[in-house]
Amino acid sequence: MNASLTRASLYLPGEEAPQSRPLAEMPLLILVGLTGVGKTSLLKRLNYPTLPDRRELVDRYVFPLYGYAQPPLDRSERFALTRRFRQEHPGGVAEILLNGRAMPTWPLLFDGLRGEEEVGFALKRLPQSYFIVLEARDLTRLSRLLGRGDAFDKVRVDKGDLATLRQLAQGVLSEAELEEALSWQVPLQELAAKLKIVAEERKNYNPDGTRKVLLGSPRALFLDTEALSLDEEAAAIRAFVERIHA
Repeated sequence: MNASLTRASLYLPGEEAPQSRPLAEMPLLILVGLTGVGKTSLLKRLNYPTLPDRRELVDRYVFPLYGYAQPPLDRSERFALTRRFRQEHPGGVAEILLNGRAMPTWPLLFDGLRGEEEVGFALKRLPQSYFIVLEARDLTRLSRLLGRGDAFDKVRVDKGDLATLRQLAQGVLSEAELEEALSWQVPLQELAAKLKIVAEERKNYNPDGTRKVLLGSPRALFLDTEALSLDEEAAAIRAFVERIHA
């Protein structure tokens, strides 16, 4: 998380939390969206008080359950462990939030939940939470992944050839979109690695299911991050926050 953001503490069960309240009793803004939809840039623009993010919660709470303290895991290995956690805890990361506490403040933002099960759990069990759903095409997410240079985005691919890319693209990119990606003059190994992240995220957290759960809810705001500028996204969220407390 960027150091300039206002950091709020999240207390897990067993941790001292004087004057804190259960998150289930507090209004909370939850960002929903897959890698590359633009969450990090938006967080910087909003600069709302922000809880430890999804990545940190997984490192801090999920991996120790399976014997990993500071896991040097790539994205595929993380997907496998978080998938195992969700099989045992259907609410996923939302279940961690349900058992967490924080100091009362508004707006308070969490980045973020993914997938139909996590979001559905939060919608039901965190009744004062509101959801900011950030959306972008898989091709756009792939392009942003290639350009952001985050060391976290490491994943192993056995081969970086055209056959591998076509296999990874199935159900993710159309033939025309794959041809566009190939025109970017990115080394095939790198393109395959980033496409694997996009493909595995879609497999684990299908955004269509998320949209189905939240569509029509007065507690959800959907934003197309391809159509809107960062300023427009931030303005829409600030107006949403004002309506909540109107």
